[in-house]
Amino acid sequence: MLAAVYHGRRDVRIQEWPDPPAPGAKELQLEIERASICGTDVEEFVSGPHLIPIDAPHPASGHVGPLVLGHEMVGRVVAVGSEVTGFTIGDVVVPGSGVSCGTCQWCRAGRTNLCASYFTLGLHADGGLAERVNVPARISRSVGACPVDVAIMAQPLAVALHAVRGTGAEPGASVAVIGLGGIGSLAVAAFTARGIDTIAVDISPGRLETAGRSGASLLIDASREDAVAAIRRATGGIGADIVLETAGTPKSLETAMKAVSRGGHIRLVGLHRDPSPLNLTRLVLDEIQLSTSKVHICDQDLPEALAMLHDHPQIAATSIGAVIDLADVVPDGLVRMADGKATGKIVVKF
Repeated sequence: MLAAVYHGRRDVRIQEWPDPPAPGAKELQLEIERASICGTDVEEFVSGPHLIPIDAPHPASGHVGPLVLGHEMVGRVVAVGSEVTGFTIGDVVVPGSGVSCGTCQWCRAGRTNLCASYFTLGLHADGGLAERVNVPARISRSVGACPVDVAIMAQPLAVALHAVRGTGAEPGASVAVIGLGGIGSLAVAAFTARGIDTIAVDISPGRLETAGRSGASLLIDASREDAVAAIRRATGGIGADIVLETAGTPKSLETAMKAVSRGGHIRLVGLHRDPSPLNLTRLVLDEIQLSTSKVHICDQDLPEALAMLHDHPQIAATSIGAVIDLADVVPDGLVRMADGKATGKIVVKF
């Protein structure tokens, strides 16, 4: 089969790759219909490997060496493991990206994203940028009435929903989203679907335009104006009740710290590769809550994402910037995103 295989920094090849074996007892084998490219894939391409186990086996998945990318996918079931129930050949499903053990203390508490043996398809084991892949049935959900071109947004939307849920935001709260990549723009859409107005901040006019179509009530181009001052003006001088930070840069964290109100809540989603200064004195004296959000909890977030996409299919139409073929994943996907030329999610059609 053909697959997009990661070999190292700036080295992703569209090549023949062995077909997956017959699915394990608790697995499904999917024939991929749609996949999409995530910012994490781009980071691995540009400056990795950070997460991909090229040189040493991953402690949970056991994988080592070149790896098929892709943790956002929709596929049709073509084979079912012997112990799987609830799925039949021909079903169209979305798998969650993270594989958890189901037995550790975090899994038993329902926090499967913190599993002691957690690993991610497409980063720690072969993923969905290929014609076929095996996935655990336990993390897969039927797309129901969602068309595949809508359902492809379910996994990234689940990540956004997990972050949004953790803010505790309700209608009437002032919310700022800093960073409008794939997750940031979907967070704007998720807040909008819950009746919550958002202030959207980025340095890309294209991303700001997407956030506007996703329902943001105010767009701030941080390359042209002082984002902190603009947020404070929009909130009567007091700052935002909630700031969702998805960019993962020292500057975005600094903006979040200065733009949040007293007693407010900063929720971090972006991965910070470099150390960032943090004004702990202000956190304490102003009782600012700081929390983090990691991927999604499959049982909670994936069904909600599919339901939201069913009710609001325009979320997918607004978020998708281009649809490409597998053969074009490197020039029209990874490189385009790395160069900042993509204004929406890039979907791969099989």
